[in-house]
Amino acid sequence: MVGNNRDDVGAKLTKLQHQTKTYLSEIKKMVDELNEPAKMIIVSYFTYSLNVSHDPEQESLCLGSYHIHNLGNQPITNPSVCIKVSQESPFSFSGRYVYADFKQSLKVADGWERTNEKTNKEEFWLRPLGKSSVEPNETISFSNFQITWSPKESYAGSIMGTTYSDQMKDGIAVINPINLNGTVRIQGVENE
Repeated sequence: MVGNNRDDVGAKLTKLQHQTKTYLSEIKKMVDELNEPAKMIIVSYFTYSLNVSHDPEQESLCLGSYHIHNLGNQPITNPSVCIKVSQESPFSFSGRYVYADFKQSLKVADGWERTNEKTNKEEFWLRPLGKSSVEPNETISFSNFQITWSPKESYAGSIMGTTYSDQMKDGIAVINPINLNGTVRIQGVENE
């Protein structure tokens, strides 16, 4: 009987030593993470789908979203985006955003506000409402914007995006700008 008790005590001591090593390893890992230098890693990208018409009488559509993903270990503050449509392209941009002078009831918590002139049809400066930071491993999105165009003639253009914040005053471009182009062949009328 005495031998069994010693074996039990020895097994328990071995188990406690293993637990202690595991706990110390976890504590060391947590301390190392605390001492890890601040990393600013932001990835901005578009997701989108296209409905392209080859008929000059019908409209083509790009439905998309702009995402900002914070892969760093520090929050980014006061995020904003600029979505830019190519100059002299046939593209028309629209989305769900409000202006500063809109009624408060129209400004939803997860909405976006356009901060530049309404008359500008090429640049759309937007900031999230009720969201002043993007935490580590968090993604925020400007969802369901639309780009429409009627291909009356051949076209080419891009939709660019740039993310800004207090930490990125010069901005960081999206990793996948949307490039759209097409050739329209106009059918000639035959003489009889």
